Amino acid sequence: MTRAAEVRFENVTKRYGGTAKAVNDVSFTIPAGTLCTLLGPSGCGKTTTLRMIAGLEYPTEGRVLIGGKDVSALPPAERDVSMVFQSYALFPHMNVLENVGYGLTVSRQPKAKVREAARAALDSVGLSGFEERLPSELSGGQQQRVAVARALVLEPSVLLFDEPLSNLDARLRRRMREEIRDLQQRLGVTVAYVTHDQAEALAISDKIIVMNQAVIAQEGTPRDLYEAPANAFVAGFVGEANRLPATLSHRQGDMAQVTIGSATLSLPHRGAAEGAVQLAVRPEAVELLDVADPATTLRGTVAKAAYLGGLMEYTLTTEAGDVFVIDSHTQRQRGVGEVVGLGLGQRGIAVLPA
Repeated sequence: MTRAAEVRFENVTKRYGGTAKAVNDVSFTIPAGTLCTLLGPSGCGKTTTLRMIAGLEYPTEGRVLIGGKDVSALPPAERDVSMVFQSYALFPHMNVLENVGYGLTVSRQPKAKVREAARAALDSVGLSGFEERLPSELSGGQQQRVAVARALVLEPSVLLFDEPLSNLDARLRRRMREEIRDLQQRLGVTVAYVTHDQAEALAISDKIIVMNQAVIAQEGTPRDLYEAPANAFVAGFVGEANRLPATLSHRQGDMAQVTIGSATLSLPHRGAAEGAVQLAVRPEAVELLDVADPATTLRGTVAKAAYLGGLMEYTLTTEAGDVFVIDSHTQRQRGVGEVVGLGLGQRGIAVLPA
């Protein structure tokens, strides 16, 4: 495996038809040897960004650098990157070994070297012994591994994934994302990974870049984005979040008093001015209590309750609005119409900057 390379975008814009901007003045850095996820809804620009790393699209403005080298105008073959597509794009008439070695074969490498490299790549993804099978004889997860092995055999400094798990069922997706993360850490390759699945991004990433309407809404570690969302869009897109009206007062240092309903909390103000604000409250950050202390809790009435095996989901009506709550205490199930207290701490609650 070649040495991992840093990927850097400098004020990159991609236009189609002269005016429509698929990506608008985007700058970011993916450190070498890390896994960075481009996350966002359909049409936000994340796949176009990935294709500009691959060389399948070229920027209208700005620069794309890989390993410190400006590759903005270089074709894919000269970028030292490999891409795993959403469809896997395996050749149905070739067996697994031939599929994995295809890139080396078309570059006219000796047959013995191609076979050796392809077998090593298959071994790295746990598919030794599958060399003679056709793609039609493999499960979805196995086909995905073959696609990864085909990308790895070229020894890229950057490995690109375009929603590689979208064709798999939920249980297999969880297992495959763990395998991709393990492979990236074991090989130390730089990975740029596109998905619209928030749980997938949180589970595997060193860094997440959230995109919305062709620009970066926020970038940071999974914990940064989940616990300190920069705006309402990020709060709602990265995991679940209740957005509730509140009043901020008495700023002192980094902290301020925040009143929500009859309850008053001490929270980091995150630059918000005194006055009306919004809070992002994670569903699992709310503790359901039998007795509501007006000074520290909201009073709520259970409007909906759903048992999901290992947890309960509730919707509660409060003076601050409806609140969605996830409760792991399934032995104590709350009934519709029951009045409870909603305990609010500091963790999982963030003031949304204006």
